[in-house]
Amino acid sequence: MDAPMSPPVKSLTTDRKMVQARAEAGEAPPTDYIVKDESQHPLDAPPPLTAPLPVVHLGHPDEAEEIKTALQSWGMFQVIDHGMAPSFLDELRDVERAFFKLPMEEKQKYSNIRDGKFGQEGYGSDEIIVEGQILDWTDRLYLLVQPEDARKLEHWPTNPNSLRDVLHEYTMNTKKLVENVLKTTAKSLELNEDFFVSHLGDKFTIFARFNYYPCCLKSDLVFGLKPHTDGSLITVILPDKDVEGLQVMKDGEWITVTTCPHALIFNIGDQMEIMSNGIFKSPVHRVVTFSDKDRVSIAMFCSNLPEQVIGPADELVNDMRPRMYKNLKVRDYLEVFIQRFLQGKRAIGWAQV
Repeated sequence: MDAPMSPPVKSLTTDRKMVQARAEAGEAPPTDYIVKDESQHPLDAPPPLTAPLPVVHLGHPDEAEEIKTALQSWGMFQVIDHGMAPSFLDELRDVERAFFKLPMEEKQKYSNIRDGKFGQEGYGSDEIIVEGQILDWTDRLYLLVQPEDARKLEHWPTNPNSLRDVLHEYTMNTKKLVENVLKTTAKSLELNEDFFVSHLGDKFTIFARFNYYPCCLKSDLVFGLKPHTDGSLITVILPDKDVEGLQVMKDGEWITVTTCPHALIFNIGDQMEIMSNGIFKSPVHRVVTFSDKDRVSIAMFCSNLPEQVIGPADELVNDMRPRMYKNLKVRDYLEVFIQRFLQGKRAIGWAQV
């Protein structure tokens, strides 16, 4: 395990002004949000390429091959025939926007700062752990939605009044969809189809993150979300219907991904990279901002339980492909992951043999 991190920079975390409030006041981003490395600026020339994510047709005879091809080339794919009505997904997006349009004092009822301390769940921003940390131009609502009996409903907004019911329905739909996709993913690796779902168990963890990316006066210098991978097993993203902004690193180039209006994006995380022994790589991705338009998205992070021990599937370790990652407890990995994510660093190296 790495040496302990410095204690959180409490005053910077608890006293920070929300990004939305800065944007609505017409403020330029403070220096804490400005990417210092000029080579990493979000909108450096030439502009990123634009390409549609591969489509996986669930239930199609070739779905396993489609998933394998997409994950080996992109690390993510889009699903259109997911069984959720377009009107339902539109309602979900509308509820999200309605929450972020509420007065600040209403949203602060669900703040992730409680009694002067940072908490993982609730409305706010990410924690500041070191001075000089580059901050993301985003506000978020972060909630544990699965297992159902572990929800902390005091963090769940009652305004808009439909938010809780819509989020519950979306969570149940997402859980079933993820289980089906993971079974097909296992078959694509020639594993028993229950390999991933048996590790997850019925009460696996899902965190929902509602992201709001306000307009930014210096969009060429500021990230909505810094380059990173996910620490999850798999993440399901409902992107903004009208505004693109998600970019993925593919073959050494940043590509702005496009999707169908009511598609869901499936993005594998570091846990999948470990369990597949590196056959599937967790993709590095980021979110850019715009000076003239805001953006929303909802990410559902699906993870093995904290006490679960994961490692490469035995069937995927051989003389041709030696073990690349050690067995580790999910809780230990996520502790390292969160610290490094906040600093704009990857954690997967810590898991390697």
